[in-house]
Amino acid sequence: MCARTWESGGTAAQKPPLVLVCVAIPIAIAVLMPLTYLVIRTAGVGEEKLLTLISRPRTLQVLLNSAILAIVTPILTAAIAVPLAFLTWRTDLPWRRFWLIATTLPLAVPDYVCSFALIAAFGPKGSWLQWLLEPLGVQELPEIYGWGGTLLALTLLTYPYMLLSIWTGLQGIHPAQEEAARSLGYNQIETFWRVTLPQLRPSLLAGGAIVAMYALQDFGATTVMRFDAFTRAIYILYRYTFDRHQAATLALMLAGLVLLLLWLESKARSRAVYYSQTTTCYHSHPTVRLRVWKLPALIFCCVVVSLGLILPLAVTLFWLWRSWLSSGLSEVASLQKLLELAWHSIFASGLAAVAATACALPVVVLSVRFPSRLTTAIERCTYIGFGLPGIVVALSLVFWGANYLPWLYQTLPMLVFAYLVMFLSQSVGTVRSSLLQITPQLEESARSLGKNPWQTFTAITFPLLRSGVWSGALLVFLTAIKELPATLLLAPIGFNTLAVHIWKATENVSYSDAAASSLVMLVVSIGSTLLLLSQTSLKELITEAPILIKEVD
Repeated sequence: MCARTWESGGTAAQKPPLVLVCVAIPIAIAVLMPLTYLVIRTAGVGEEKLLTLISRPRTLQVLLNSAILAIVTPILTAAIAVPLAFLTWRTDLPWRRFWLIATTLPLAVPDYVCSFALIAAFGPKGSWLQWLLEPLGVQELPEIYGWGGTLLALTLLTYPYMLLSIWTGLQGIHPAQEEAARSLGYNQIETFWRVTLPQLRPSLLAGGAIVAMYALQDFGATTVMRFDAFTRAIYILYRYTFDRHQAATLALMLAGLVLLLLWLESKARSRAVYYSQTTTCYHSHPTVRLRVWKLPALIFCCVVVSLGLILPLAVTLFWLWRSWLSSGLSEVASLQKLLELAWHSIFASGLAAVAATACALPVVVLSVRFPSRLTTAIERCTYIGFGLPGIVVALSLVFWGANYLPWLYQTLPMLVFAYLVMFLSQSVGTVRSSLLQITPQLEESARSLGKNPWQTFTAITFPLLRSGVWSGALLVFLTAIKELPATLLLAPIGFNTLAVHIWKATENVSYSDAAASSLVMLVVSIGSTLLLLSQTSLKELITEAPILIKEVD
């Protein structure tokens, strides 16, 4: 049995506590700072120059490339996630519980580590595949750089987001509908295409929106694969030219594209109603017997897990082993150095998780318990940061810090603030999902017994929210520890993290250092992902825009 869900915990007539409003409004304003910078910087370009920058063939090509990525990547992830979700939830697939976890763990693999692994395995020269095919006369494989490698990397990196969404959708389908289709003479395949898949449309749209935004924001895969997308073009302009106006213009175009996607997803959601007319949230479905399809299903799961999880681990271990053989342990990153890098990464990401949780609580309480135009606007502002890539947020904070807050520029608080802007929505979405499942009558009963609002929150609400709060903090931690572009531009001098060290070591062709740091990163990330999976339900893992949840009596 699961808790009943509520459309809102209060009424529009209730006035929100002034303290919460005074805390939540500055949070919303802070999240809007990067977008404000882009508008200010672009406004200073001038109309004529702005039109010239936008109409350049290279700019239009970058725009087209990014738009196609945002369209094609969700389609490819859906082609992987839909059969995976059905196999792991509805069939007699052997070791189903193992595949449930293994197909989710690629969430822990950083994009740059996955991309380097794909190049090492399938690159045109010196790759594992080319080495295996060399006895057959294959001296050089086709280029993996560009469209092919980028789409492959992004698909492997993002299909778990689609998978989580599809899993949630499958749990919400009542078995009576499929049973009715079977009674009308449909076989299992026809039932899936005519009944099950149409009901998964909201989940496909939700997962597709997340995947599309990830594809637009990605920096590591597009840069490693030498693909001209917005993030790579912005980074090159910022690091190797003095034209900040063009970088800001591209960043604003990217932000506009992402915000348009968020708006379209929000409009689609606002017309949807998600509810269950039964007292249970999860229904027992008859198990589908795979029979002759069991072996192909196992091969499919093995290929997906091998490419998304085992390959990055194998390449990392191979680099480390080869470095030990050729140079000895002295050339590999020392244990003390690795521990320092790991501590920096864990410390900064941990601070971001704590900050995001502390900021999410007042925003969520306001939006759920005191719904109004003001509280809704405050909550929606927190999602803007999720739509801004790390390179865009970093550029804006460099501007604000260098010009107005020099004492904060390139300090740890500024780096943590960047993480907060980008990942606050993940904590807000998870905590909001938990609060919506807590009936407000519990809080009203405590108030009727003489408890003040703070006592009611600490004694009643927060203990029931603990799982959602913990899950949101872990999700922010897991995402922040892998963040690269913002860390590259904003980390304090001498404050190297695992992500930055892996990137710089690979640029310097120091694969021993990169391999050792990548291994530590994978261990920390996979451990965090396993902890996250053990603490939260699949539905709470979906970091989406707010869902309209209605109570049905």
